[in-house]
Amino acid sequence: MIKRYILFLIFPIITLLSYGQKKEFKPEWNVGVGFGPTFSSVDFQVTRLSRGPSTKNMLQYHGGVAVRYLSENHLGFIAELNYSQQGWEQSFDTPPNTPQYEHSHQLNYLELPFLAHIYFGNKVRFILNLGPKISFLISDSEKMNRALSDYLSSGDVPETMATHQYYRMADKKIDYGLVAGMGLEFRTGIGSFALEGRYAFGLGDIYNNTKSDVFSRSANRVISAKLTYYVKLF
Repeated sequence: MIKRYILFLIFPIITLLSYGQKKEFKPEWNVGVGFGPTFSSVDFQVTRLSRGPSTKNMLQYHGGVAVRYLSENHLGFIAELNYSQQGWEQSFDTPPNTPQYEHSHQLNYLELPFLAHIYFGNKVRFILNLGPKISFLISDSEKMNRALSDYLSSGDVPETMATHQYYRMADKKIDYGLVAGMGLEFRTGIGSFALEGRYAFGLGDIYNNTKSDVFSRSANRVISAKLTYYVKLF
């Protein structure tokens, strides 16, 4: 009885594998362009202070070009070159009827993701992209309102408050991390449209992180959406 049950389970798998081997797959090269919004923040952790700055997602944008190679059925690889706006907007816990502080820091990167591409389906495909990325900081800028700048110059700032991030550009120009994304791809007669949501987990830091530095951790966190249009080369 058990042997029959095992054979009953294995038979469909063998049939599918045999069908997949008989069905010829032709490798495919694609090039594409993509664009979408980013929702970025930074994970700050401090070494000597009780609490680091709290950040909230800042809406910006990213876009670039992609090369995709479908090496076999359900599997391929993607390399991208993107311009990505990241950074953070600080969240302040200030009571009502008091000066409201505002501070944001924008980081502009050229990033290179190298992703494994997994897909299921034919005309409409479920897609999953996973892999590392490396980013190069090309510029950054800071904004703060008058209330915060006046407070910082007043001499009343407590020693327990993290202020290292003010009036200071990024220490590190190279960032790296992991990317995971999923979405849907629609294959049409004029090309393919891939709509995807991604999360990028930064493994590097923006500021120096030695024992003598203020921040032990200052890593990018980016949630993004992207629509990429692919055309087949051959």
